[in-house]
Amino acid sequence: MTPVGRDGAEVAPKAAAYDGPVRRLRNLEDKEALRTLLIRGWRALDRKDWQTWIDCWAEDAVLEFGPWGETRGKEAIRATVEEAESPYPGMQHHLLNMHFEVEGDRASGIGHMWFVAVTSSVTTSAAYAMGGPYAWEFRRGPDGWLLVRQRLGVLWTGGEDALRAFEPEIPLPGGEPRGQARPHV
Repeated sequence: MTPVGRDGAEVAPKAAAYDGPVRRLRNLEDKEALRTLLIRGWRALDRKDWQTWIDCWAEDAVLEFGPWGETRGKEAIRATVEEAESPYPGMQHHLLNMHFEVEGDRASGIGHMWFVAVTSSVTTSAAYAMGGPYAWEFRRGPDGWLLVRQRLGVLWTGGEDALRAFEPEIPLPGGEPRGQARPHV
C-alpha cells in the first residue's frame, strides 16, 4: 500500500527518501574509519607501540610481503614485525594515496608505502628507505573495522640497511645465505 498525503497524492516512504543519502554517508564514514585505523596503527609502529598496532589486526589476519611469503595469525604477525623493526632507533611509516571500497561488512583498499628508518643513533649515516604498493582487506566486527590481510611489495629502496632487517635471504655464491629475511609493514 502506497502512502498518500492530505491531498490524496502518493507520498514516497520516508525510509526510501533518505536511503540514498544515508547509504552514501555510511560509505564515507566507513572509508574514514578505515583510513583512521591504518593511520593510528602505523603511527604506533613509529613509536614502537606494538600493542596499539596489533590491535588493528583480526585474530586470523595474514601479512604478505614480497619474497618472504605469508605470516598467519595476529600474534605471529606481531612477533615478526617487532623483531624486524625493534632495532631501528627511529622510523617513519608513510601511507600514501589510500583508496577504499566498502561492501557491507567487508572492505578492500590500496595505497603506497614510503618507509624511512634511521639505522644508527650515533652516526650520521644516511637513512634507509623503501617504497611500494599496499593492498588491504578489512572486516567489520562488533568493535569496528579490523585488518584481515595486507600485501606489500617493494618497488624501490634507498640508502643502506645497515641492520639488514629487510634483506631477502638470497644465497651468496657458494650457497651461504646473505641474511635473515624479515617482512616490513
